[in-house]
Amino acid sequence: MNPNQKIELYATDLPNAKWRKSSFSNGGEQCVEVAQTRRGIAIRDSKDPNGPALLFTPAAFTEFLAKVNTRQFDS
Repeated sequence: MNPNQKIELYATDLPNAKWRKSSFSNGGEQCVEVAQTRRGIAIRDSKDPNGPALLFTPAAFTEFLAKVNTRQFDS
């Protein structure tokens, strides 16, 4: 997968994905869910399970998490 390639992907395109969310969510719906797929790592909004999903290569997902953990996306 080209790292600059944009793919329109919806959770319904991943019917066999095993979606997981943090045990810290306490059943709340303000979380993201993550699934490992043949095409990469997918992320979706738990409030909209049939909505759009983001797909990352494993390397891009690792980089994304590193930036989240160091608060690089905070304004």
